[in-house]
Amino acid sequence: MVATPIGNLADISLRALHVLQLVDTVACEDTRHSQALLRAFGIDHPAGAWLAVHQHNESASSEAVLARLKQGQRVAFVSDAGTPAISDPGARLVARVQAEGLRVMPLPGASSVTALLSVSGQWEDAQPGFVFVGFLSSRAQERQAQVTHIAQESRAQVLLEAPHRIEALAQALLPLGQRRITVGRELTKQFEEIATVSADALTAWLQGSSHRTRGEFALVVHPQAAATPNAAADDRVLRLLLNELPVKTAVRLASEITGQARNALYEQALRLRAPADTPEED
Repeated sequence: MVATPIGNLADISLRALHVLQLVDTVACEDTRHSQALLRAFGIDHPAGAWLAVHQHNESASSEAVLARLKQGQRVAFVSDAGTPAISDPGARLVARVQAEGLRVMPLPGASSVTALLSVSGQWEDAQPGFVFVGFLSSRAQERQAQVTHIAQESRAQVLLEAPHRIEALAQALLPLGQRRITVGRELTKQFEEIATVSADALTAWLQGSSHRTRGEFALVVHPQAAATPNAAADDRVLRLLLNELPVKTAVRLASEITGQARNALYEQALRLRAPADTPEED
């Protein structure tokens, strides 16, 4: 599995060039695209060395890859750009090859996901880790459900989008309000643009220049900002709810009202309940 540049050809690794020169077969998402890429580095394989493996034929073409591997051939798989099997074909191929007990080797390299995360500054928001979401559904109802899930997730999340759908995505993300989004357009390419705006300002940013709806997009939805603590008010809300409701229900409602994390509220609820629930000594 060979990662290839997402734009700037200089991002190809020496190891990738070495392997792509040596292999017997190059399995790829688009043979014409990958042939042009390899020729840019002076690598030219005969027609029989190319095998198309894309989203519409991946299951069937995996058998062709297996046949060549069992013949002792060395096979490299590349997607059109970036690291294969990350919102690109390749995952089914990997699973099929591994199921046959054959080795799959990763050759790391360019990825829009890690590239944008590295310049988003989202780690300062004090929520560790991130979630890779990829492309949202093109169906409105499913996309709305996905956005609801994004809103509830406190960690950073990485989305990908195509130019013809970026404005629809910006509209879908409006319910996130002031939550920050770092948008990367045409990463590593000549007209690369990176900006951090609030979700409710993303549409305006896109409309700020005619070229901003062109190119491929990666977006980082920043971690949920911690609500400004107001211990006295939060404690009062939780106490009132505990007087009438079970602990879990009280904690859930208190979290929705105050914006505080459920785990912290649950621990506080146990402390508030403990004196009343402890049986008196004889």
